Amino acid sequence: MEPMPKLSREAYVAALREKTEAMLRQIADAINNAPDGDIIAGSEEKVRDLFAELRQQAFEMGLQMRIDAAQAAFSPSETSADRQEPAQ
Repeated sequence: MEPMPKLSREAYVAALREKTEAMLRQIADAINNAPDGDIIAGSEEKVRDLFAELRQQAFEMGLQMRIDAAQAAFSPSETSADRQEPAQ
């Protein structure tokens, strides 16, 4: 079995950059919107959930990009229309 092609690190980072920046903005909002004197308890769960969501999206995207790279590199065999029928 041939090794699976790697995903492009640069394309992966570029694809996740917007999602990551949006998530970091949400984290900043969660921290800023937490009640004074209760910042940790008031923001910790939201921050944890945001990171968990990003972790899942990042992993899924990486897997999909690796699969897509493998499919793009795959050279299918001749199509059935290209094959010659055996003489009868």
